[in-house]
This record gives sequence, structure tokens and C-alpha cells, in this order.
Amino acid sequence: MRLLLFRKMFAARTLTLAAAVVLLTPLALRAQPHFDGAKALEYARQYVAIGPRWPTGPGHAKAEAFLRSHFQHDWVEEDTFTANTPIGPVSMRNFIVRFPGKKTGEIVLATHYETNYPLRNINFSGANDGGSTTGLLMAIGDKLHAETAGGKKLEGYSVWLVFFDGEESFNVWSRSDSTYGSRHLAARWGKDGTLGQIKAFILADMIGDKDLDIQRESESTGWLVALVRQAAKRFGYEKYFFQRDSSIEDDHLAFVERGVPSIDVIDLDYGPNNAYHHTAQDTMDKISAHSLTIDGDVFLETMRLLNLR
Repeated sequence: MRLLLFRKMFAARTLTLAAAVVLLTPLALRAQPHFDGAKALEYARQYVAIGPRWPTGPGHAKAEAFLRSHFQHDWVEEDTFTANTPIGPVSMRNFIVRFPGKKTGEIVLATHYETNYPLRNINFSGANDGGSTTGLLMAIGDKLHAETAGGKKLEGYSVWLVFFDGEESFNVWSRSDSTYGSRHLAARWGKDGTLGQIKAFILADMIGDKDLDIQRESESTGWLVALVRQAAKRFGYEKYFFQRDSSIEDDHLAFVERGVPSIDVIDLDYGPNNAYHHTAQDTMDKISAHSLTIDGDVFLETMRLLNLR
């Protein structure tokens, strides 16, 4: 009986000591559950099953309906505009999903959701190029939705998920024939003062690749690159990030040029010698839940670090 009592007392003290250790351990060192990359992959799979999503095509309207349905219980703005393109005026639509926070200011996570117009005749479905990061932001949106359920606010800055239309060219890529949605929204937010509230603009592009190798984009804001590097280091993901430098024109440039701290998180090395990029080989078997878990972990940790600045 005494032995049993001693065991119970010892167990209780052990639990108390363990709890004290947890309380005294810095937040940055505590174990955190990994992001659900499998969920992001499943969203990407459902989304890519729509098929090609070029503007003016039937799949584009289905893609809009898919996003609209997924975020139907969230605060969504549909930013509709007409772009002047080489094929004439084209109606486009950015989706902006807002999750309010307690601190003044916003963190913007963005991707593009359409596919390439010139590739419309090869059944280009863009599993990695648009599909993977759409699934990624949808899964991040699920987490933010749960944290703001019942009218609650995020502990830090507001987070806005932006799904850009018209990133791809209609003829040949140029600064005037590409990034239609981001150029439109950056100009609009510049006029109404929104840009001044953005603490960081984080663009995700082509980072579902099974062979993940995210380049350091040279136009990205230096301190934000360092913050993403710090976030990756926390999880031991250094080998996947910034081993090489590249200059890449993408949706972040319209924000960089207006002074918004911005980064393009992109893996523009897709397949042997980039062989899968903008080809019919950009299919679901080339992307993975593992890569999307890495992306989600780093994005969420980067947001945590931004809130500590």
C-alpha cells in the first residue's frame, strides 16, 4: 500500500515537473504540429481535376466557382476588372479572402489560380503551376477559418489570402502581357491607401514540386527573405530554400515596385532542366504532400515571426 502511494506521489511530481518544463520552454522551441500537406494536396487534386483554366475558357468559370464555394463562409471580395490583352479585352477576377486580426496591419499570402492561355490546346492543367499553391492557400485558409470561428480575431495581424487571375501571358511573356491581376490590385490598393497597411506580401508559385528547390528571388525584400530563411531553419528545412539565386518576373513585382515588403517563394526548376514547366507533363504525379507540408510549415512560421517584429 505504501509502495503504491509512493508510486502515485512520484508520478504526480513527475507530471508537475514536466508541466513546469513545458511552461519554461520558449515558444519557439516547443514542438508544433506540422501543417497538413495531405489536405493541401487533396484540394489541389480536386482543383486540377477541373482541367485547363485559361481566362475566357469554360474551366476558368469552374475554377472561380470552386474558390467561391470553398470560401463561402468566409469574408471574400471578388475583385473584378477588365484587362487589355493581345486577344482583346478580357474579364478577370481576383479573389481576396480576409481573416481579421487584433493588430493593425495585414499579411498577404498570394498565388495565381488560372492556367496559360497559349497552352490551351495541349490540355495543360497546371498541377504545380497554379494548382499546388491554390490548394496550399485553401488549406491555410481552413486553419485561419478555425482560428476566427465565432467572430474571434487572429492574435496578430490580419491575414489576407489573394488568388490572382491573369498571371500568365496571352501571347509571349512580357511586363505588359502577364501579371494582369497583381498589377491591377497593386495599383488599386496604392490609390486607396491599402498598400501602406501591408506588413509583408508573400507570393507562392510552383512550390508543390516533389523535388523542392526554392530559389532566392533577387528582387525580393532582403529582410523578408531572411525571415523566411529563419522560419525554414526552425524545422530543419534549410536545404529546400535559397541554395541558388534567380531573378524572376512574377506577381510580386507590382508590390515591390510600390515599396511593399515582398517575397516570391518559387521553385522555377521543375523537372530535369525545367522540362515540366509549361508542358502537358505538369501533372499531379509531379507534386507531393511532403513539399506542401514544408511550404505550409514555413509560411505559418514566417507569419508568427512577422507578428513578433
